[in-house]
Amino acid sequence: MQKLFKLASIALAAVAATGVQAQDFPAAGKPITIVVPFTAGGPTDRVARDLADSMRKHLNNATIVIDNSAGAGSAVGIAKVARANPDGYTLLLNHIGMATVPTLYRKLSFNVANDFEYLGIINDVPMTLIGKPTLPADNYKDLVAWIGKNKGQVNLANAGVGSASHLCGLMLQSTLKMEMTPVPYKGAAPAIADLMGNQVDLLCDQTTNTTAQIESKKVKAYGVTTPKRLTTPALKNLPTLDEAGLKNFQVTVWHGLYAPKGTPAAVTKKVNEAMRLALKDPEFIRKEEQLGAVIANDDRLTPEGHKKFVQSEIATWGKVIQAAGAYAD
Repeated sequence: MQKLFKLASIALAAVAATGVQAQDFPAAGKPITIVVPFTAGGPTDRVARDLADSMRKHLNNATIVIDNSAGAGSAVGIAKVARANPDGYTLLLNHIGMATVPTLYRKLSFNVANDFEYLGIINDVPMTLIGKPTLPADNYKDLVAWIGKNKGQVNLANAGVGSASHLCGLMLQSTLKMEMTPVPYKGAAPAIADLMGNQVDLLCDQTTNTTAQIESKKVKAYGVTTPKRLTTPALKNLPTLDEAGLKNFQVTVWHGLYAPKGTPAAVTKKVNEAMRLALKDPEFIRKEEQLGAVIANDDRLTPEGHKKFVQSEIATWGKVIQAAGAYAD
């Protein structure tokens, strides 16, 4: 009986401690770290920094630090958060890579489904199909004809294995049933630079990376990957790939927020509430719209909806990656 009483006392003390921790979260002077599994300056990094600026207002003006832990298609950063103390002070902001690493990398130290608390989807970022400035095709129909005439000679750039452009390229080839030669780069910037310099032929990448180049006509643009045309001034006249002829081709890059498994429910609730308030911040909305991103506004804002969505994305992209045999290990 004494042993049982002692165990019960320990359990109650642990619950009480968790309650105090959650009530005081975030503690004054203790920073929150958001791990971004990509290099600084990229689109996911920009989303994280803009979100942090807005979220901190709703988290007692806490300092929020961005930790860029890049590598292995975001697997390095994901693993870092999976191992972190589950107290709410280490979070993960990742894009579609959260749904692709389970198939791309067959040896992982973490389980996407079981090792994280899901905190909500932040946004959706459309993709654009663009080409080098000297490419002879001026529209999507002519582009497909050109690819057909140059089988085996068309280069398709991407920002590295597991990047959004890599995934979009796989989906493009699968839908077109046309193979192209992948040319991986260490990031979007060098890929776009070589595209503008006519060193590679095509690139399918996020509007966050391509809008400025499309607007300045430094590349040729063939379409966006959304069901409807975008309203962004620089892209509003660009047709969707679906209306241009590539039926049912829809690819968006989404970003979500995560905490290590076991983070107290009261803490994850606070973080989710701060995130949802940040998504209504006019300044954050303005910054996202400039990048061509669409703020999430559906059941994916909830932890339950977020996790269900990621599970469906794992199934979708798993088929694409397996069909292409595009494993990273």
